Amino acid sequence: MGRPAQWPLRLLALPASGQIAGKYLFQSPLRLATSEWESAIRIGVLDCGAEVNYEVCKEYGIQYYPTFRYFRAFSTQFTTGENQHGSDRELQMVRQSMIDFLQNHSQETKPPACPPLEPIGPEDMFSLFGKHAQHYTAIIFETANSYVGREVILDLIQYENIVVKRMLNSETSVLKQLGIISFPSSYLIYPNGSHGLINILKPLRSFFSSYLKSLPGVRRKLSSQLPVPIRQNKEENTDPKEWREYDKSKLYMADLESGLHYLLRVELATHRTLEGAALKTFKDFVTLLAKLFPGRQPVIKLLETLQMWLVSLPLDRIPYDAILDLVNNRMRISGPFLTSRIQWVGCQGSKPELRGYPCSFWKLFHTLTVQAAVHPEALHKTGLEENPQVVLQMMQKYVKDFFGCRACAQHFEEMAQDSLDSVKTLEEAVLWLWEKHNVVNAKLAGDLSEDPKYPKVQWPTPDVCPTCHEEIKGLHTWNKVQVLQFLKHHYDRDNILYAYTEGRGDLNEKELWEDRKNALVKKQSRSHDNKIPDPEKLLDSKLGVLDRLTVQDIPKARGSKAAVESFAEKEMKQGVSFLGVGFSNVDMSLCVVLYVASSLFLMVVFCFFRMRSKHWKVKHYRPYV
Repeated sequence: MGRPAQWPLRLLALPASGQIAGKYLFQSPLRLATSEWESAIRIGVLDCGAEVNYEVCKEYGIQYYPTFRYFRAFSTQFTTGENQHGSDRELQMVRQSMIDFLQNHSQETKPPACPPLEPIGPEDMFSLFGKHAQHYTAIIFETANSYVGREVILDLIQYENIVVKRMLNSETSVLKQLGIISFPSSYLIYPNGSHGLINILKPLRSFFSSYLKSLPGVRRKLSSQLPVPIRQNKEENTDPKEWREYDKSKLYMADLESGLHYLLRVELATHRTLEGAALKTFKDFVTLLAKLFPGRQPVIKLLETLQMWLVSLPLDRIPYDAILDLVNNRMRISGPFLTSRIQWVGCQGSKPELRGYPCSFWKLFHTLTVQAAVHPEALHKTGLEENPQVVLQMMQKYVKDFFGCRACAQHFEEMAQDSLDSVKTLEEAVLWLWEKHNVVNAKLAGDLSEDPKYPKVQWPTPDVCPTCHEEIKGLHTWNKVQVLQFLKHHYDRDNILYAYTEGRGDLNEKELWEDRKNALVKKQSRSHDNKIPDPEKLLDSKLGVLDRLTVQDIPKARGSKAAVESFAEKEMKQGVSFLGVGFSNVDMSLCVVLYVASSLFLMVVFCFFRMRSKHWKVKHYRPYV
């Protein structure tokens, strides 16, 4: 999906003396554009895409980006801040919302360094005429809906020997007396009491501010007079920890699994509960993943377990923590596993905040459209079959209900409403998503969110698929037959590489032993109570919803690391599903052996007592003496 500049950033604004929500802050275009205002309002940027900030963003309820949160000065109690509604990301609009927030402060809670932003009256202005002062006074005349005057006031708060005020054009008597006919205009009162209209080349904020800063005697205040700025994050503008070499003609499972991890553990975590249409969307989406995702067996088993649990649970409202417990396999079921680390390969960017999840999100749904077209029988008896738009409609619903970028969701919704109904076959669905992806690439080309190392181009490029490109009368055109063949090959299971993927075998001996001990403790604590809980009571605790699942022990790891990895991999591959519970082939074999041995033992006992009973029936008579 498309994303705003510096995605995925949440911009947090707070008045001076307030508390910032988070400690990992770095520069942003907004902060640079309002650096003069820090005496009154400070700007911080929190990256909710960074793993270190997951819990902070979850605590503050950040669901979408960009999210603007404002924190009032002198707050003594915890607060999640005040939302700034709307999806407009233009710096000018954000500055205006900041000004509105400052003006809504009461006099008692307004930062001391914040100057008055309300317009003055005629009597206040005329009282300054003819009087000597130690500073200049500039008055900006403007309309009621103009923000120029207030922006200039804030631009000059770090300068001394200058005071800026504003007056509205509704004061017609003053305007006539001073000869002001255009807006905005600036009127200057000099320290000696003289005054006059200022001739500014263009009536813009930057021109007014620049002129006033250049007046004789106007200079920036000493650093000791200014508030201490927010300390920047030491990890600001750092490069990725390691660069992963990759083949761009291949699809990497690490990108798909990392995308699933982010989707299930980060993006979904912003919703404390799932209910109504959002819950229905998530259930259908998990069903689609369980049937079409061309993943490794542990991931498929996790998706299947999650899908079976969601379908069987008779609840209209499910807490996210219950879903997270199952995704994290807290009950140590044998087999299911999904990486908890992000390993971008084909989706890695030149900076940590570039590419990543949006790239993976596109790849995931391209893969699902291709799998649906190549294996339509996979959706049999799911309620989603015989619908050529099924994957695209699911993507549309997911983006609407869960995807973080609101502007991206709106744009995708517009594209879907415009042409999604024209899709009549599963192969047309593959081409529709490819076309719309290229539309987004064209729109974002040259945007601040674009990775300079990976410019937004029309894909596939000629070096990847030369037969996809043709020229007709000197104009470029796509050979859609070749494009479809390329997409089916590129997103096919056989074109997936498994380099950089993580499995249970990546755990060391200590971690496996800790897993086993934890599983044994849980198993012993529950051995005294084998009752199956009422489904309606499963919401009472985070782990309650998983009480129906059986705990499987992880063998004690004593051998080499290779042996441990071999065992873990074997367990994951041999796991089968039985009534929604994970049993390995060894478990099933032991059950059969015990069953046969028990049957033989019972037969021997039966025969023994049968023979004894015949012996007891024989009567012995003693001779009479």
